[in-house]
Amino acid sequence: MTASMRPILFVCMIATLFSALFPCMTSAEKITDDFLLSALKLERPILLCSETVPVDDPQTMERFEKEMLVSLGSRPQVVLWLKRTTRYFPYIEKMLRDNGLPEDIKYLAIAESDLRMHAGSSKGAMGVWQLMPQTARKYGLIVDDNFDERRNLYLSTPAVLTYLKDLYERFGSWSLSLAAYNMGEEGLEAEILEQGITDYYRLYLPLETQRFVFRILAIKRIVEAPQNHGVTLSPEDFYAPESFSTVQVNAFADLPLRLVAGAAKTDFKTIKDFNPELRGHYLAAGTRLVNIPCDGEAGFQLRLASLIEADTKIRSQRIYVVKKGDSLSGIAQKFEVPLAALLIWNRIGINNVLHPGQRLVIFPAAAERKTDLKDIEGDSGG
Repeated sequence: MTASMRPILFVCMIATLFSALFPCMTSAEKITDDFLLSALKLERPILLCSETVPVDDPQTMERFEKEMLVSLGSRPQVVLWLKRTTRYFPYIEKMLRDNGLPEDIKYLAIAESDLRMHAGSSKGAMGVWQLMPQTARKYGLIVDDNFDERRNLYLSTPAVLTYLKDLYERFGSWSLSLAAYNMGEEGLEAEILEQGITDYYRLYLPLETQRFVFRILAIKRIVEAPQNHGVTLSPEDFYAPESFSTVQVNAFADLPLRLVAGAAKTDFKTIKDFNPELRGHYLAAGTRLVNIPCDGEAGFQLRLASLIEADTKIRSQRIYVVKKGDSLSGIAQKFEVPLAALLIWNRIGINNVLHPGQRLVIFPAAAERKTDLKDIEGDSGG
């Protein structure tokens, strides 16, 4: 073989290799492209909350197509949307019917949080509906160190629907109401006054808000006909609706959630999952409705009273009196317990200053293995 033939031979080898691989790649890409292109084909009219979306306008159509393609580009997330709808949509749909609101509002929950209870934003929004703290409090939700009711779908949804009613009364259209929900009603009203436009699709708004209504529209289109967009799920693929019982807990002092879990014949995680608004490891003193597994309802109050009595007795026998020079880390090390556990048991922070004579609970069984149990003071008054 001459030197001049070697480049030709190399090119032929590369061509042969690509001829074997490229048809498969092209076929796969073609399938994907077919789904994407079919997703952009619309049958008029296009409605959102019974209002016509002006997709005959080229700019409006482009904005819609962008959100369709962006949404479909995250196929795993689309699958999760669909699987979660059977868990949460029945409740949301009922609440919308009871309040006389358009059913399409349910897609707002996906647009805001992907139906995640603990979704949060850098701006401070939280929960399925992504409410800001001040808005949540305005509509009756508790947001403090003990509770964040924005995280609970069943507590936050009535507040959100009242808020949406107020927005609709103020702006007179659902597209504007949803825009106001995203950017704030004062900001939207200022833009309407300045631009002299009351049509969402013609207003120049913050870029996120310009996309927001179209994102909801894209979610609606995908969720209503997922098979048209390359996603087919069987009935058994969907998540089951949540099922729980609600009990009243009367706590005279802050109550460890592990006791509530024990009374409900379940675990700490289940109590937190059923009550995502509860913050930390304690139920704040007072009267509170708590969701528990259905099979834990019978006998719950008797079990809880018994557990509280036993816990109070044990705590009173596990009191350590702080001495001069003590530190939180030193006490934790002394009794071979995690510092984090010491903070939880005593409801204190890492930066709290200890004072001689202060009493701390040293609760775990690890304390019983210490040879210097004289440091633990038995005190029924603790």
